[in-house]
Amino acid sequence: MKGDALEEKLPAPAVRSTERPTLRVLGTEISHLEELRLKAEADLGINVVFDTQDFITAQHKAAAEPGSYDVYDQCFHNLDIVWYWRAIQPIDLTRIPLWNEITDLTKTGRLDPGARIGFGDAPVTKLFVQPNRALGPTPSRWLSMLPTTHNFDSFAFRPDLANGDAEQIVSWGALLDEHWHGRAALVDEPAIGVFDAALAAQSLGLMSFEDIGNMSTEEIDTLLGILIERRKAGFFAGFWKTAAEAAGLMRDGGVVIQSMWSPGITALRHCNVPVMEAVPREGYRAWHGGLCLSSNLSGRMLDIAYEYLNWWLSGWPGAVMARQGYYMSIPARVRAFLTPDEWAYWYEGLPTQADLPGPDGTITIKAGSVRDGGSYRQRANSIAVWNTTMDEHNYLVRRWSRLVNAS
Repeated sequence: MKGDALEEKLPAPAVRSTERPTLRVLGTEISHLEELRLKAEADLGINVVFDTQDFITAQHKAAAEPGSYDVYDQCFHNLDIVWYWRAIQPIDLTRIPLWNEITDLTKTGRLDPGARIGFGDAPVTKLFVQPNRALGPTPSRWLSMLPTTHNFDSFAFRPDLANGDAEQIVSWGALLDEHWHGRAALVDEPAIGVFDAALAAQSLGLMSFEDIGNMSTEEIDTLLGILIERRKAGFFAGFWKTAAEAAGLMRDGGVVIQSMWSPGITALRHCNVPVMEAVPREGYRAWHGGLCLSSNLSGRMLDIAYEYLNWWLSGWPGAVMARQGYYMSIPARVRAFLTPDEWAYWYEGLPTQADLPGPDGTITIKAGSVRDGGSYRQRANSIAVWNTTMDEHNYLVRRWSRLVNAS
């Protein structure tokens, strides 16, 4: 389909009315922070309603009920099913003034020319809408999702309970090390947790993958066989779906090492629980979030949704997300809304000279601390695999369910 033909299918901007509109945003706990909702309402003069779900529920609702939301706030690896069902519409780059400021990590898959892109769904692989309506890396006027928040995840552990072994936890293999029998946990989201487990199994020499970002059914069977055997033997202390659940598992000391997201680490630090994020020598499991437009949007509400998308790139939202440990696709805009100490800690990997607050203003980082993993550039240049919806995703989900329910 030609670009102008695609354009004809999109509604034109409508004349604004004086009524205060309500924007409905479907997404997850990653970015549905009350501080952001209130600031968006104040800056844009609208009402914002967050519909906060877990990853799988949000994806299913986005695909099946495009009339229930205006903006879908999720991750690139959750795009396939939503795009397949035409639940979202292309984003017109001519309506995104700051597009040229977005980093190359999103646009090309790497910050530095020599950096590895990583296996799996690097955002660039499904960033642009192609003339035939497929998603791909070839630049066009139309985006599938506006890239915003992202991070480079690994796993976390309690250094105070690691029995002097904290300095030895430098590999994904630690997640499946028998030393932690009965004290390990995994995230219960197949498109994420499977890669934590796969990187661990590969590191320990339990198996190898032809393409860890797109496993065959045989590879999935082998990996899940290993995990189910350990599950039945009592190796795993639990599986979790939200960062709050993860923090709860680790807070009481029952879990010493596990998959972990940045909000979980923030929650533990709120409670003064010692926690460290591992810097695995194999590289990080990366993810990239963004914003999509419902296919049902038109007229004034489409205009308002574009204002919301552009607001996310303006800097202030990125500063809030930085205080939760996440990066934004336009770091330069974020810097203006962070203190020098915040920028040094979160983006440059340098020691902070002052205590630093989390998104809600509560102190979570003590003076003298250095972020695990170093600077943004160091972390971005060490990606092993991206969160991915693999070709055999449906098969994986069935096998993963057996793992979680095994006893």
